[in-house]
Amino acid sequence: MNAAQDSMHAGMLWPLRLLPGDDLRAALQAAVAARGARAAFVLAGIGSLRPACVRLAGADAPLRLDGDLELLSLSGTIAANGVHLHLSVADADGRVIGGHAAAGCIVRTTAEVLLAPLPGWDFAREPDPRTGWQELVIRPRPG
Repeated sequence: MNAAQDSMHAGMLWPLRLLPGDDLRAALQAAVAARGARAAFVLAGIGSLRPACVRLAGADAPLRLDGDLELLSLSGTIAANGVHLHLSVADADGRVIGGHAAAGCIVRTTAEVLLAPLPGWDFAREPDPRTGWQELVIRPRPG
């Protein structure tokens, strides 16, 4: 059993540092997949972004925020076929905005994230006709 499988078996948490230029969503999904997990929660995240793309409640398209931003909080779920992340960021004047982290949230200096893998579960994002969105479906992992 390799170290990643061992930590999955033990239910350990995974601390992770993303590097400058990483796309937040893509990097987190890749990190979970590389460790063989099919379900994980993002428990916490801090760091900096430039830019951030945030989809606000009820909006069809994300809002692009340019400039240096502090990543104040990050949480969500990671499935084999997608992520659902919420974040809050602050600009240089201390104004805070939050919402869904869309593609295009690029790490400026660092993003320090704590992941919780769920080895006994499979997460998937599937269409939900009630909401019109790809929603989380939770299934016990076979075997």
